[in-house]
Amino acid sequence: MNATVQRLEATGAALREALSRQDWDAIGQLDQLCRQAVDDAMVDALDDTEQLGNRMQDLLALYRELVTVCQAEQQRVAGELIQLNQAQQGAKVYKLFG
Repeated sequence: MNATVQRLEATGAALREALSRQDWDAIGQLDQLCRQAVDDAMVDALDDTEQLGNRMQDLLALYRELVTVCQAEQQRVAGELIQLNQAQQGAKVYKLFG
């Protein structure tokens, strides 16, 4: 297996692991590494374009999953912020009349 393809595979596996742990810091760092690995793969002349294509398809599926998880997390955090804001408003009203 070509070193570029191995790098894509390893980076994708690490990103998938970080996603399963919802380690957002690691995901941010690994995203940069994945982008660099993809850029490098596009520059390198590969004999086995089929393997590269398979790795790229795997990364595409992973990024689709990542986007879905990020959107769900964003909605969860937004809900918590709304609840916090409502609680603060309620506390202000309570102080006003209490």
